[in-house]
Amino acid sequence: MTITGQIAVVTGVSHGNGIGAAACRKLAEQGCSIFFTHYQSKDNWAYVFQEEIRNKGVVCESMEVNLFEIYAYKNILNTVTSKIGTPSILVNNAAHSTRDGYRKLTSEIIDKHYQVNMRQTMMLSVAFARQLEMEGHKQGRIINLTSGQFQGPMIDELAYVATKGAISAFTLSLSAEVAHLGITVNAVNPGPTDTGWMNGELKKELESKFLFGRVGQPMDAAKLIAFLASEDAAWITGQIINSEGAFLRK
Repeated sequence: MTITGQIAVVTGVSHGNGIGAAACRKLAEQGCSIFFTHYQSKDNWAYVFQEEIRNKGVVCESMEVNLFEIYAYKNILNTVTSKIGTPSILVNNAAHSTRDGYRKLTSEIIDKHYQVNMRQTMMLSVAFARQLEMEGHKQGRIINLTSGQFQGPMIDELAYVATKGAISAFTLSLSAEVAHLGITVNAVNPGPTDTGWMNGELKKELESKFLFGRVGQPMDAAKLIAFLASEDAAWITGQIINSEGAFLRK
């Protein structure tokens, strides 16, 4: 399985500075057609980004989707299949995160995190695997994004860490279930990554904790995602890869 000529679905690509956008660029540069999802992207950003990817010489389509909707995963797979074909690479990048902590946490906050971070990731993954099995495909790649929930505490992120932590467990067990189909399932923890959410003070504070002297960049994660999607990574499955650039948590 080479990336060239494959079709990748990348969720949660709503601005140009994120890991999702970087993954689209990197996969496209290696000849992979791209189908990305976005939600509430500003102006006509999604259209402009779609053209950027097409200019790399590959097919690119996209759709706006609300991942709070229960059957969003079905709409994604049906749309990509009808527009450009059956995908063989799935990058579950979309995530929902709000600050909570024990003083603010409510059932509604938990449910919203569950709907995006768990339900859609899990259902999109199994529907993707079922489609490959039904159509007789012999290989596939599922790559989930996590956030280092087992590397240390994340204060005021209770709902987020609980739902993302569940995806780490899901990754391991799903990898065992679909291995006979030639589908690998892995997760990437990119560590603190400058996707636009860091202010100057926070960035300076975090930089002091990276032994490489800088915070993570979206392309750092994208390169690892592209590797896991490639034939070179065919023997790697069930792994949560903590690619944090020598980040010191203490």
